[in-house]
Formats: sequence, C-alpha cells, structure tokens
Amino acid sequence: MPRTDSDSDAASASAAFGSDSASPAAETADPSIPPSSPSSSSSSPRRPWLVVLVASAAQFLVVLDVSVVNVALPSMREALGLTASGLQWVVNVYSIAFAGFMLLGGRAADLFGRKRMFVVGLSLFTLASVAGGLAQEGWQLLAARAVQGLGAAVLSPSTLTLITAAVPAGPARGRAVGTWTAVGAAGGAAGGFVGGVLVDLLSWRWVLLINVPVGAVVLAGAFWWLSESRVGGGRRLDLPGAVLVTAGLATLAYGIVQTEESGWTSAATLVPLVAGLLLLAAFVAVEARAAEPLMPLRIFRTRAVSAANVTMLLCGSTSFAMWFFMTLYAQNVLGYEPLAAGLALVPSSASVIAGSKLAPRLLPRLGARRVAVLGALVAAAGFAWQSTMTAGGSYLTAILLPGVLMMFGIGLGSTPLAVLATTQVSASEAGLASGLINTSRTMGGALGLAVLSTVAASVTAGGTDPEALTSGYAAAFRVAAGVLAATAVVMAVWLPKPVPKPVPKPSGPATR
Repeated sequence: MPRTDSDSDAASASAAFGSDSASPAAETADPSIPPSSPSSSSSSPRRPWLVVLVASAAQFLVVLDVSVVNVALPSMREALGLTASGLQWVVNVYSIAFAGFMLLGGRAADLFGRKRMFVVGLSLFTLASVAGGLAQEGWQLLAARAVQGLGAAVLSPSTLTLITAAVPAGPARGRAVGTWTAVGAAGGAAGGFVGGVLVDLLSWRWVLLINVPVGAVVLAGAFWWLSESRVGGGRRLDLPGAVLVTAGLATLAYGIVQTEESGWTSAATLVPLVAGLLLLAAFVAVEARAAEPLMPLRIFRTRAVSAANVTMLLCGSTSFAMWFFMTLYAQNVLGYEPLAAGLALVPSSASVIAGSKLAPRLLPRLGARRVAVLGALVAAAGFAWQSTMTAGGSYLTAILLPGVLMMFGIGLGSTPLAVLATTQVSASEAGLASGLINTSRTMGGALGLAVLSTVAASVTAGGTDPEALTSGYAAAFRVAAGVLAATAVVMAVWLPKPVPKPVPKPSGPATR
C-alpha cells in the first residue's frame, strides 16, 4: 500500500524523538496511558520536533516572566516611584491574570483553533512586553503586566495541546511532553539569573523588552511550522461559565497574594478568598446545567485527570516556593549579590531539565504512577535536606546538592502528571485538559508560596538577623517536605495503575 501523510508523520516523529513509537508495542508500553483521539486538523505537521521547539520556547517565555522581574524591582521603584505595595503588584498582577484566564484560554483553543490562539496569545504577550519596557509611570507598568498575564493565559494551554496533536501517542509523545515540562520548569528556574544579567548589563527595562525579539522569532516559527487544528464544530463559547471561572480564579488568586501583606485572618484576605470560592461554586452549578459547558464536569470522572490535577497542584505548591526561599537565603543570609544568587541556582535549573527528560524513558518500564511517586519522594528528600540549612552554610551542602535533588525530583514527577492529565481525554477537550493542568500548577504555586511564607514569617517572628531568617526558611522547607511525602502517598493510592498487556495466544495449526 502507498504511504499516507499520517504514516509519514508518525515516522518523522519517531525519528525526531529517537523512539519506536510507530510500532504497536511501543504505543502500549504503559497501558495506563492510552492513545488519545487524534485532533481534526487542516493539515498534519510534518516535523513534530519543530512543533515541540516552538511550543516549548513559548512556554519558557510565559513561565520565565513569573519570576524574571524579581531582581529588577529595586530599579523599577527608583525609576517609576513605585511604593512597596506597588512593587509587590508588579509580580502579583501577572500571576493573577495568568491563573484567572487560563481555563478560558484552553477552551478557546479547542473552539477557535490551537494555532490561532497560540498566535493571538503570543502577540498580546509580546506587545504588552513592549508597553511595560517603555513605561514611564507605575500604573503603566502594572497595566502592561496584567495584559502580559492575559496573553500568557491564552498562549500557555495551546503549547501543550499543539504538542500532543503533533506527536503520535507512545514513547515519542512522552519525550515531547518531557521536553515541554523541562523547558517550562527551566523558565521558572532561570528567572533570577536572566533578570540579574539583564539588570547588571543593560537596565531593568530589558527584563521586559527581551521578550520582544524572542517573541518575534517564536511567532515566525509558529507561522511556518504550526498547523491549525480545532474541534469546536460550530460550538459556542460558554460566556456565563467563562465569566464565572475567570472571576473566581482571579479573585481567589488575589486573596492568596494578599496573605503576603495582610495575613490570613484580615478582611483584605478573607473577603476575596470567600468571594472567589463562591464564584467557583456558582461556576460548577452553571456548568452542571449548561448545554455546551466551558468545562464539562464529566472530565473529572476520569481518574487520571482528577488525580493528576490534584497532585500537580500539591507539587506546584512546593516548587514555586523553593526558588523564592533559596534566592532569599542566598542573598539575605549568605550575602550573595543578585547575579551571584542566580548563578548559584543554575545547577538546580539543569537538574529539573534532567529529571523531566529522564521521566519519559522510565515511563515504559515503570508506568506513570511509579515514576510520579519516585519523583515526589526524591523531591521530598531534597526539601528535608534543605531544611537543615544553617546561617553559615556552605554552597555545596546548603544550596547546590539539596537544590539539585529537589528540582530533579520535581522534574521527574511532573512529566507523568502532565501526560496523564492530557492523554485520557477526547480530542475535543484537549485544550481544556491542558489549561486545567497548567491552572493547577500555577494556582498551587501561588497558594503554596503564600502558605509557606506565612510559616516562615511565624517562625522568624520579625527577626532580621541571619539566624532568625534561616530558622524561618528552614521551617518552610520542612513543611514542603511533608507536603511532598503526603503527595507521594496520594499518588500511590489515586493515580491509575498500569493495565497489564494481554498475552497473545500462540499461533499454530488449527486442531479438529
């Protein structure tokens, strides 16, 4: 028979990722991860590795911008006259918009086209970066950061959906998702280093302006190498659901970030937290009755989707806080300059990439559940080691080795969760599943950072000397280690077990 385009695509994907994914045996290596339904697309991508490259580069950008501005905040305050509260919102307004609009972005990708929403989101993100880099007033910078977050929320779900649509199910897809996970995690890890280099060599404005040339290159790659796919079939966007979930997530995220300034018991924190939960409850009620819901609640009946999202939220609650406290420890206790602190965490950045790239190789042998549990336990060991830090700690034992262990475990555990969350849904809900797992990670990070910051502050009790600060940071790492150990138990109990492959019956001559 003549080769078809789909045969060619599967073969090129196999070659690109160095696997035998085209063979039936490879595709069922971990039967707990069945092949998802193919997306309907106008044309199949002929070079899946280029799709992975473009999508991963975009994911790197949006995750990088969560933390890259941290080291530039003092320069921003001096140039724009921002208050201490205003500086906090330079970081938080991006995270709130990012988390609040991500489910909407994922569903819009399904209905209006994954490539189209990728281009719209990246264009919005890049233009907002120009506005932020040229801002002359504090409010202009905050508005630009909010629009950046909106663009990131539209863009991020499309990145994972485009990859799963381009790469055939099996080990090749596992490697592709591992690459996406690794690059995204590296974006969060590299924020301090990249920001320090740009501020030291250029100015704070380049922390935002650097997105412009990179965004332009990624946009060019999107136009050349991405193929359009959509599964909307004329369906309409559920506007009441979109308004409720976006308002609920944004309000909840606002309440979470308020805890850093006002504490957990103040009205400034409790009112938005309660309002956000009520809005989300109303969203669930509306979705249960909607003819064409934004988020069909049946998606949570799939064990892999529910378990993967809950455990991703728990893992995210520790990983975001790790970079925050390690940077503070390096600068406030050990006396590192911002650039030196960023360089000190480079090995940790490399280890999260290594863990994310190793995970797909282990999936066929161990299954997604065992790899996820192993990653959580390795990360828990690293957090427990980090909790033994002292005010006079050495780089080797107080930053390098525990940091590598923590991030290697997080990378190892996150990849199977992303695979499970996105491969056991229909093609019509792939964007939603991608937006959901990204929302779980982002909201988990915001919640975890708020909780662990409160833990550190309660132990520090207002002290500013190195010993007091170290005690607070160590307490946060101890709590995080406990959370990850508990997460490993939840994974072991809740994540689906691999289904044993059927043993083929031996073929032989028919007997009478």
